[in-house]
Amino acid sequence: MAKYLVTGAAGFIASKTAELLLDRGDEVVGVDNLNEYYDVRLKSYRLEALEKREGMVFEKLDIEERDSVRDLFRRHDFSGIFNLAARAGVRYSMEDPEAYMTTNAMGTLNLLNCMKAAGVKKMVLASTSSLYSGQEIPFKETLPVNTPISPYAASKKAAEVMAYSYHHLYDLNISVVRYFTVFGPAGRPDMAIFRFIQWIKDGVPIELFGDGSQSRDFTYVEDIARGTIVALERFGFEIFNLGGGKNPMSMNTIIDCLAQLLGKEAIVERKSVHRADIKETRADIAKAKRFLKWEPQVSVEEGLELTVAWHRENAAWLKDIRLDEGGVQRTEAHWESDRWKF
Repeated sequence: MAKYLVTGAAGFIASKTAELLLDRGDEVVGVDNLNEYYDVRLKSYRLEALEKREGMVFEKLDIEERDSVRDLFRRHDFSGIFNLAARAGVRYSMEDPEAYMTTNAMGTLNLLNCMKAAGVKKMVLASTSSLYSGQEIPFKETLPVNTPISPYAASKKAAEVMAYSYHHLYDLNISVVRYFTVFGPAGRPDMAIFRFIQWIKDGVPIELFGDGSQSRDFTYVEDIARGTIVALERFGFEIFNLGGGKNPMSMNTIIDCLAQLLGKEAIVERKSVHRADIKETRADIAKAKRFLKWEPQVSVEEGLELTVAWHRENAAWLKDIRLDEGGVQRTEAHWESDRWKF
C-alpha cells in the first residue's frame, strides 16, 4: 500500500485527488493551513468527507513553515508528493503578492528540500494555464512562458523552474500539471461558475468583466484529479496540460447554460476587462494523451448539470457562503485606493 502526501488537501482539486487515491486503496496524509482566502466552510465541508475515510490522515500544516514540513517527512515514509497547495486567484495576487511567492515558490522549495533529504523521488506539482498569457492558441507545453502578467502566474513559474533545478541536480522525478479552468461540485466561491450559479439563483446581477465573449477551456474536477494522479509516473521532468482540449466556451454561453439549468433569467452587469485577464484559453492535450493516456471524460454540459445539482442539494448552507477572495469584498474602488499599500 502506497502512502502519498497531498498538500492543500482541503482545497477543491486536492480534496478530489485525495478521494480518488483513497478509492484505489492508497493511504493519504493531507495537509492544509486552512487559510481564509475564501470561505473556510467549503474547506471544512470537503475535509469532513475525507476524514471519514479509512486511510486518511489530516494535519493542519503550512508548507511555508520549513521546520513543520521537515518534521512531517521524518514521521512519514512517502511514496510520492502531490503538491496542490497554492495561493490562487489572479486579481488578488496583485493585492498580496508576497503571500503568493511564499506559498507557491518557497512552500514548493521546502517540499523539494525535504524530498531530497528523505529520498522521496516523485512529485506532481500543480501549475496553471495563466502562464500562457499572450502565447499562440492552442497552448502547447513547448511554448515559452517567460512573460507572466500577474504575480500569481509568476509565482507558479518560479515553482516550476525550481522543480526543474532539483530534478537536474538530485534526479527527482517531477511532473508539472498545468490546469485549465477547473469546475465542479464544491468548487471555489471566488471562481466564475460558483458565483454565477449563486447570483442567478438569487436574482442578483452577474458581475461580468468584458463583453462575455472571452472563453475558457473548462475542465471537470474529477477529470483533473485523474490526470493529476496518473502524472505521478516516472517521467523525469515533464510538463502536461490538463484541460478540455476541445473548443473553449465563452462566458456568455456558460451563463446561458446555467440559467437554463436553474430555470431562471440571468441578469448581467458588465464591467471593464481587467488587464491581468486572458482573452482565451485552449489546451493542446496531445502530450497528456500520449504519455498519460489521459483525456477528459466529462463534457462541460454534463459537468454543469452535476454542479448545479450539488448546489441545489446544499442550498441551505451555500446561501451564506462568501463570494469574495482574500477575506474581503473587492471592488474597482478598492483596487484604486490600495495602489500605494506596500
